[in-house]
Amino acid sequence: MADGLRKGLTSYGDAGFSLFLRKAFIKAMGYSDDALNRPIVGITNTYSDYNPCHGNVPQIIEAVKRGVMLTGAMPMVFPTISIAESFAYPTSMYLRNLMAMDTEEMIRAQPMDAVVVIGGCDKTLPAQIMAAVSADLPTVVIPVGPMVVGHHKGEVLGACTDCRRLWGKYRAGEIDDVEIEAVNGRLAPSVGTCMVMGTASTMACITEALGLSLPMSATIPAPHAERFRLAEASGKVAAAMAVAKGPKPSEVLTKSSFRNAQVVLQAIGGSTNGLIHLTAIANRTEHRIDLEAFDKLGREVPVLIDLKPSGEHYMEHFHHAGGVPKLMAQLGELLDLDAKTITGATLRDVVAAAEEVPGQDAIRPRKNPIKPEGAMAVLHGNLAPRGAVIKHSAASPKLLQHTGRAVVFESVEDMTLRVDDPALDVTADDVLVLRNAGPKGAPGMPEAGYLPIPRKLLRAGVKDMVRISDARMSGTAFGTIVLHITPESAVGGPLTLVRSGDMIRLDVEKRRIDLLVDTAELEKRSAALKLPPTPEWARRGYAHLFNETILQADEGCDFDFMRVGGSSS
Repeated sequence: MADGLRKGLTSYGDAGFSLFLRKAFIKAMGYSDDALNRPIVGITNTYSDYNPCHGNVPQIIEAVKRGVMLTGAMPMVFPTISIAESFAYPTSMYLRNLMAMDTEEMIRAQPMDAVVVIGGCDKTLPAQIMAAVSADLPTVVIPVGPMVVGHHKGEVLGACTDCRRLWGKYRAGEIDDVEIEAVNGRLAPSVGTCMVMGTASTMACITEALGLSLPMSATIPAPHAERFRLAEASGKVAAAMAVAKGPKPSEVLTKSSFRNAQVVLQAIGGSTNGLIHLTAIANRTEHRIDLEAFDKLGREVPVLIDLKPSGEHYMEHFHHAGGVPKLMAQLGELLDLDAKTITGATLRDVVAAAEEVPGQDAIRPRKNPIKPEGAMAVLHGNLAPRGAVIKHSAASPKLLQHTGRAVVFESVEDMTLRVDDPALDVTADDVLVLRNAGPKGAPGMPEAGYLPIPRKLLRAGVKDMVRISDARMSGTAFGTIVLHITPESAVGGPLTLVRSGDMIRLDVEKRRIDLLVDTAELEKRSAALKLPPTPEWARRGYAHLFNETILQADEGCDFDFMRVGGSSS
């Protein structure tokens, strides 16, 4: 039987008194003894007026509570941090680990036999899963779901691939102030996460592939009634898990399930952020993500989901085509279908129940993929000794082998001030370089890797350039963009040695990114390098903790002490 209200008693030196006091105070909420004697399912409340992605959370919570009570358990809702991508200063990634710590400690501190975590916006699902893995309490994950599509002048629109595309047109002078304002009101027509294969959709698909959420949970649009029926069903599953005391995340997250998640990440044309988050999740278990193995999977697993930015469709089309279960059916033996899910069913059972939708073209068969290779490649070279990532499924094919002259920006601020300067010495064949935008350097590794095309080149018709940085990029973005260069420049990585005018060679086929400067010159530059002192912002509070313990991108950007067996690297 579950422990319920008796679990994790506050320490007063008298267990009987601790339970007596707990019951006395909670009865002030109007609960009966019958309610308080039930197994307890905790439910996270990540609603915030600052977070439109989570606008449907109150309805989801009510549906989960209904499912829990229909199964005879007691739901208890509790708040946690809520992170909204475009409302988080300096960046949402800076707060991901704080949300993970908050969620983990609240799961540990309060009596519950199972927990339902509800999230969606980019960093919330990974934060919640990181927390759930560390707390290792039976957990059901519910994504909030994607928005429905918008429309403008007969064209289907989606946040945020089309945000970037149309903003680029505005910067190029192709769209005027009146039209861009009209577009602004049509890009996000409902609550929910971006309806393209950005980080939110990527993490929802990964969560389903890991077996931590119910089938179809990744793709149901946020406002649809089906989303709330799934939430009710999730509440029922959580109540059953509370009684059975499992399965726990440690039982579901195996070597096979992490490999399955990597296969799905490649096959959906997923966000590069997904690799960082999956690495952080794995590092909280005994398992690890091997970047070389991930790259090898990328050569074997095709992109099958025809979604922006790698394809043409949107998340609701993916959903109506059969969702992640149908994708996994197409992937077949590329997955370990014997991997278990939170319901006790295997992925083989999930695949067997996948819907066959005649005529759909959002989920391609393997014989007719969107791209013959997966979404991402891992690069190495003298610029990235510990790796870098490119989402080549959303890049310009002609730029995947390219040599060009470096145009260096020292920071996000420097880029903002100079990128549109008519006097900037830049051509379409150059390589834009941004440094000091990594985990420590920015701080928080912002999504600044999508360096804007200089305005004078945009107006000349340039649509893409090779861009490299130690930053991240939104999964919604298109372009030939090398990200997560590790080690970052702020800790003395090779990126800090690049000078404007140096030649840089990108060769995705060979998985290389190299600075074409001889070794002796690089050693000379390195000897003269002086790293800046600890900045003022990092001398107190959470910022100090972040600056002192943050790991690099190849290790998931978690805090070094949060990994299993973790310590400073």
